[in-house]
Amino acid sequence: MSRIAAKFSALGPRKALVTFITAGDPEPGVTVGLMHGMVKAGADIIELGVPFSDPMADGPVIQRASERALAHGVGLVEIFAMVQEFRRRDADTPVVLMGYLNPMEAMGCEVFAAAAAAAGCDGVLTVDVPPEESAELVGALRSHALDPIFLVAPTTSPRRMGAIAGQASGFVYYVSLKGVTGSAALDVDSVARKVTEIREHTTLPVGVGFGIRDAASAARVAEVADAVVVGSAIIGCLEASLGDTARGVADAEALVRSLREGMDAAVSVAAG
Repeated sequence: MSRIAAKFSALGPRKALVTFITAGDPEPGVTVGLMHGMVKAGADIIELGVPFSDPMADGPVIQRASERALAHGVGLVEIFAMVQEFRRRDADTPVVLMGYLNPMEAMGCEVFAAAAAAAGCDGVLTVDVPPEESAELVGALRSHALDPIFLVAPTTSPRRMGAIAGQASGFVYYVSLKGVTGSAALDVDSVARKVTEIREHTTLPVGVGFGIRDAASAARVAEVADAVVVGSAIIGCLEASLGDTARGVADAEALVRSLREGMDAAVSVAAG
């Protein structure tokens, strides 16, 4: 059983909190400590963003995080070293790399997958790879026991959902709105309907991200999904305290703690 599957299995009625940060932001030395801090604050899965010069699915907050990380020279080799360091103290928390195909393809899909697995990664979400064009990457990932994680959008047809479900493992990531990361509009009723539709095509857990920024919105999504994914709000804490890294990290960890508390309270009320 993969670390991701084991984590969802161990949660019981609780919902997974998936927290996203960009590797190397605001500076490379912060990333591993923040990963540990988020786990201590209640994160179940860490999504580690691979900085990219043209992150088309990301809003301004994550775009700027990528720019800061790239300015520090952070790429895949440095990220693998960060994950290896994280694994020295945490053998259980799943780590998912989230990024774009170009850096992976430049390294070579097989080389990338082997290095990611050796570092201790558990899954890869590649934003700009549709299932129809994923055979090489997915084959490489599966050969190294890495979960390929795919996005489903509000506009995804039932036919495409079936294609995505046939390729995905770990969990399916539902993008809760038409837009980029950090967008404000979140219609939980619409999310609930789409999650129900996705579950007709897969038995994998369904995580929901984009537009979740605080404990209240995380709690509402936790009532209808298996996992809640939060990124821009966490990075926003770091960005608001550039020049005072300790404060930014403390604020980010406090936000994660509040997200966890809100989600757990919502699930507890729903369970009666």
